[in-house]
Amino acid sequence: MPFQAVPMTFDYATTILNWIYSSPYDFYNMETSEEAYAELLDGSYQAVIDQAQLVGFFCTGQSAQVPPGRPLGLYPDDYLDIGLGRQPELTGQGTGFAFCSFVLETVNAKSALPLRLTVASFNERAIHLYEQLGFRRQATFSTTHATFLIMTQSHT
Repeated sequence: MPFQAVPMTFDYATTILNWIYSSPYDFYNMETSEEAYAELLDGSYQAVIDQAQLVGFFCTGQSAQVPPGRPLGLYPDDYLDIGLGRQPELTGQGTGFAFCSFVLETVNAKSALPLRLTVASFNERAIHLYEQLGFRRQATFSTTHATFLIMTQSHT
């Protein structure tokens, strides 16, 4: 798949904010709000395009962190946090490894820091994929909405 990372635009953000995931992944559905647009367009997000179609996105830095983990000291600065999302119709199709590999290569080309991500602990499908990509479980924490797993990966 010839993926490309491109700057997030208002149109891409609108599309992403309207993605609807089925249960239990509906946890990842986003609310369309000024705050959501501001975050997606703050420069930390990139759209991922495949053959001129929006297929996903990723972000780095604080945007990829779950805020309640910060006061717990779970996000020290010695890692670069990444977050990612796929178009709902493309999830569970066996293309996640290629998509995630592209994101990791793109991020690793711009940073020397090892990578860290946070995933909802119920998302066993994603956790399995991240383990295949060399991420290891480091910590868990809970919010009123979910339990989260922090995973880290050294440069490969």
